[in-house]
Amino acid sequence: MPISRREVVKGLGIAGALGASLAMPSISRAASKVSFTTSWIPEGPNLFAYVARDKGFWKNAGLDVSVARGSGSGSAAQAVSSGTFDFGMAATPTVIIQAAKKLPITCIGQINYDALMGVGVLADSPIKKPKDLEGKKLGASVTSGEYPFLPLYADKAGFDLKKVDIVQVDGKVRERSLMAKQVDAVSAFATSTIPSLVPLGTDVRFMLFSSAGIEFYGQSLTTQPQRLAKDPALCEAFVHGAMEAIRFTMTNFDESIDIFLRANSEVAISSTGKEYSRVGLGLTNLTNLVPEVKEHGLGYADPKKVETMLDMVMKYGVGDGAVRPNGDALFTNSFVGKIKLGDKELAEAEKQAAAYRKYVN
Repeated sequence: MPISRREVVKGLGIAGALGASLAMPSISRAASKVSFTTSWIPEGPNLFAYVARDKGFWKNAGLDVSVARGSGSGSAAQAVSSGTFDFGMAATPTVIIQAAKKLPITCIGQINYDALMGVGVLADSPIKKPKDLEGKKLGASVTSGEYPFLPLYADKAGFDLKKVDIVQVDGKVRERSLMAKQVDAVSAFATSTIPSLVPLGTDVRFMLFSSAGIEFYGQSLTTQPQRLAKDPALCEAFVHGAMEAIRFTMTNFDESIDIFLRANSEVAISSTGKEYSRVGLGLTNLTNLVPEVKEHGLGYADPKKVETMLDMVMKYGVGDGAVRPNGDALFTNSFVGKIKLGDKELAEAEKQAAAYRKYVN
């Protein structure tokens, strides 16, 4: 019988609900207690949060941050917009969709710069290019964030989506369906699929939407517009600590993995947990080696790319009744760009990430 994504995750030792907090002393006032939710279970894209908390980057910014695991970008965005959490993270296209539905949310910094949406195949698959998908079975889930953009991908990549046999599968069993060769390929996020399968001995590679010119940012730090207006200093402190942690994960790879494993014992005790963590962080760091970071510093969102993302989401990702968000209101660069990597740090980051390029093309 097919096993679910949750069962696979449990096999990696990461399915338990996780949340923790450490006391953070203040620089100029009493430590501010704030709550933060990740968008998913502990994995590469949210590894920085455990580093920010346990290495003391948020502490140095005067914050006492509790970190809670998420159950999906949509749920995380809704929880932040409702005020259940002070801050959160979510896939950038999902944030735009929620904003188009008039949820009060704003992006205050980019965590990574490629959503790594794409089509995954087994490493030895005869599917070498998008055109090869024609006549093949593509496992896909209508609830997954990349699904609405498959028609755009087909158009950009030059294949006929009508000639692809799209097999609807639950997102919880999508990876298993690929492992069992029930489908020839899957539509998914590489940051979740690759780290889940590689440690189990299943090599995969991804054809990314971004390679076809569909450039969606990865994860965004989020909060409510009301909080942004009421306490910009708090927002700045939170973003600063997060960006310090992201720089650390890019330049101190092994220590970052150790911090993450200590913070998440269920990952650490798994026989595949360390490799799962390494692949996840490697892929995440790879997405941060972009002009935005090199030229403007960590967290910066290119206003032109924001407008392009808004256009794509409004055309393919939302239904009737949605209202196009104002890009300047939805994304702010007020708190980013202060943390930059020097030449030596960039060289180290490139070196650490090089091993993970083979999984995406």
